[in-house]
Amino acid sequence: MAARAVAVRVVAWLLLGAAGLTQTPAANSSDAPFGAGIRATCSEIILRQEVLKDGFHRDLLIKVKFGESIEDLQTCRLLIKHYIPTGLFVDPYELASLRERNITEAVMISENFNIEAPNYLSKESEILIYARQDAQCIDCFQAFLPVHYRYHRPHSKDEETFVIVNNPDLLMYCDQEFPILRCWAQSQVAAPCALKSKDICQWNNMKYKSIYKNVTLQVPVGLTIHTSLVCSVTLLITILCSTLILVAVFKYGHFSL
Repeated sequence: MAARAVAVRVVAWLLLGAAGLTQTPAANSSDAPFGAGIRATCSEIILRQEVLKDGFHRDLLIKVKFGESIEDLQTCRLLIKHYIPTGLFVDPYELASLRERNITEAVMISENFNIEAPNYLSKESEILIYARQDAQCIDCFQAFLPVHYRYHRPHSKDEETFVIVNNPDLLMYCDQEFPILRCWAQSQVAAPCALKSKDICQWNNMKYKSIYKNVTLQVPVGLTIHTSLVCSVTLLITILCSTLILVAVFKYGHFSL
């Protein structure tokens, strides 16, 4: 009898275990549609940063693409906060001219900025760029910023140096709540609501996927072995031009005592 009771208990435990195993997948399958639905609303934000033109004067173009249609995001605004490295500078007077011609909506927020300083005497500058919707892409925004190379110290061997432009902060402000804000908003940043507005809005600092980790620019620099040659030639040309100017003044100038 005792052996039979033990056998009955063993069979009961086996049946309960089998029932538990069969119920676990059912519970997981009921949670799967909910998790998939949340992930489906979190479409990626993709940022692409590239540099146009050649030489010392370049154009920085930033494009932002949303993974979902922005038809429901017409009440949203996009602001790009960029940190310009010491090897580059942005001309605030040029920005003012571009704003007047409605080419870009960028403004410098750094103070005590010197566009004439070489890179080793300059500081990183901060720029706010209000992005515009791309006419050729319904899900895209783009921003434009002209940048210029600063003068660098001459090197002993290499004839070029590198300037790294990191990816900017992407700020977004909407008049109403959207899934994309719940998915990718990391923190809030205070900034002007619009270019010509004095009102301050709390912008959402958005997480995004970047096509490139950063942008690397090659800047030509002089060689230290050419210092004496360059100084000598510069001095000779200065003396020659000054002499020609003085000769012309005394020869063709009219002096009255």
